[in-house]
Amino acid sequence: MRKTYSLLVAGLALLAGAGIAAAEPVTVFGAASVTDALEEIGDIYAERGGEVQFSFASSSTLARQIEAGAPAAVFISASESWMDYLAERDLINAASRTSPIGNRLVLIAPSDSALTSVEIGEDTDIAALLGADQRLAVGDPEHVPAGIYARQALETLGQWDATEARLARADNVRAALALVETGEAPLGIVYATDAAATDKVKVVGTFPRTSHEPITYAFALIKGAESPEVQALYAFLTGPQAIAVFARYGFAAD
Repeated sequence: MRKTYSLLVAGLALLAGAGIAAAEPVTVFGAASVTDALEEIGDIYAERGGEVQFSFASSSTLARQIEAGAPAAVFISASESWMDYLAERDLINAASRTSPIGNRLVLIAPSDSALTSVEIGEDTDIAALLGADQRLAVGDPEHVPAGIYARQALETLGQWDATEARLARADNVRAALALVETGEAPLGIVYATDAAATDKVKVVGTFPRTSHEPITYAFALIKGAESPEVQALYAFLTGPQAIAVFARYGFAAD
């Protein structure tokens, strides 16, 4: 999914105390879970005279595209591991890396589900909650960060063996959310912010923080793309106004 923001103005507004010069849109690769917040941030940035375009997908997909030479200037990963992947290949500006926001992992059901509230712990039988012949929607645990966190949580709680064969593996967390929205899966594991983005699902339980690694989002500049326009955008994306937008969408330090 891509969205381009632009604003043609006679005079350019100031950003963070410095002017933004007209230029080609800066391309940001963002994890699917930050779509809504980042699009709003893009709108704000456009009002200030900047231009940015986004490409959203699973962090794993985006990292591999960057490795293959995709023209991204900024990467926002839903996991530290996929930013590590690029760092190990010397593809990011290591000094720019920061992790200003986080998330929570939740169990969701369709909004009209009879299931109301689940206290998630070692005694929770998620396979039984699914019912016969039903599947649990998750991002693919082989590479999608939300799915990796889900696997960690299920393993910690002793639920992995009972649920592994019953997973509906999606290409990204938003695709997992869609499976529950449409009723194709009676339950799913997604981020709290994804669940809050739609009225077609409800949160029925929250996974203990101790059941998985901390969910933090890594931001970094792509090496070789550190133009003044890119640095101005990056300062905005990691600055207080953008972080406040992320917080309003439910992103906070884990």
